[in-house]
Amino acid sequence: MKKFFLITLLSISVNSFSQLLELGPILSSNVTSISTNDYNSDSSGTSIGFGGFARVNLLMLYGQAEFGYAQSKFTVSESGVANTDYKLSGTEATLIVGYKIIPLGKLGNIRLFGGYNWKNYSNIDRSNNLNYIDIIKNNNSILGGVGVDLWKLTVDFRYLAGITDIDASNLKVKTTVSNISLGFKF
Repeated sequence: MKKFFLITLLSISVNSFSQLLELGPILSSNVTSISTNDYNSDSSGTSIGFGGFARVNLLMLYGQAEFGYAQSKFTVSESGVANTDYKLSGTEATLIVGYKIIPLGKLGNIRLFGGYNWKNYSNIDRSNNLNYIDIIKNNNSILGGVGVDLWKLTVDFRYLAGITDIDASNLKVKTTVSNISLGFKF
């Protein structure tokens, strides 16, 4: 009888813990553009990211941490004649706090969230040196977005507004990123 009671208690504890903590991989598609007054033209580029997430659920609130690898692509032109394509890639870490605004029962929920994102650009590629930006390797952003959880899938739309001027010279360049991500909860 003691073994049956212990196994039942363990099963209930594991089920409660699995509802409290969720882990899984995440894939994202990023559209990066820059905010600047110093370049004549700029255009956005599409890139990818991948990593993992851990989410702690507390009733209608949750906290989420992510760590992964991401790319950012954009194009600038200082003179309006020659374009320079930039591809920045490296690690990123994200901290999110959110609220489940519409619970869908066992099916999932709809979430609203905000947070902080840090990127470290370990690889900086440019197509030429005509419009040279001396990129600062660390970029900080604030983010906001909405997400949907359906069964074991999680889909998020995020907008990241760069707060770091990534140009080390006197010119001002900040990134803005629209991000769609798909995750799977184990």
